Amino acid sequence: MTELKTLTGGCHCGVVRFEAEADPNQAMECNCSHCQRKGFILTFTPAEKFHLLSGADKLTEYRFNKRAIAHRFCSVCGVQPFGMGTGPDGTETAAINLRCIDDIDIATLSPQKVDGKSY
Repeated sequence: MTELKTLTGGCHCGVVRFEAEADPNQAMECNCSHCQRKGFILTFTPAEKFHLLSGADKLTEYRFNKRAIAHRFCSVCGVQPFGMGTGPDGTETAAINLRCIDDIDIATLSPQKVDGKSY
């Protein structure tokens, strides 16, 4: 059962800040070349439940492979706190890097393993 919580987070330098309603217990860890190298643990939420609070002017993006996800990162510190894309059902979606959430204990999560190398 999904339990939405209000999560706040941002980049390392604090320029980019956001708030989202998402379930951190619905975490996933992907082994694609991008996620693996960056050590992402992600959760997803509909775009309307994601709110960028500051730093829009400092964000840049990176797209690779099918170029479907706009991986957003801070141009000041280089941290990637979230990405934006479209889910399999067509819903605009935010991918939240749980490592960028304030006061979260990553050790308490049990992320689902996803074989992104095979996509």
